[in-house]
Amino acid sequence: MNAKTQALFEARARIVKAMAHPTRLFIVDRLSRRPCCVCDLAQMVGADVSTVSKHLSVLKNAGLVDDRKQGLQVFYSLKCPCILNFFDCVEGVLAANAREHMELVR
Repeated sequence: MNAKTQALFEARARIVKAMAHPTRLFIVDRLSRRPCCVCDLAQMVGADVSTVSKHLSVLKNAGLVDDRKQGLQVFYSLKCPCILNFFDCVEGVLAANAREHMELVR
């Protein structure tokens, strides 16, 4: 593998790693619906603001979310909604796995 190909796959891995947590997947899903402030996300997740802020920082560093300050609050939005296509693919894999498991018990 050449250096350019290596760099591409490393960049892809950073994005996938940033999403590799159930809370971050939930946040991405919620931000696909509308921008949210940290306090609203914390309430939805059921975690404290500092924990959700850390998750948002991971997503922001990977280039998945943007933020904008409005008064004293910071609102986050999904930077590239096409990431949701990844969820469709994951759910396709889950469905295929479920079908395979059902075949085993028949």
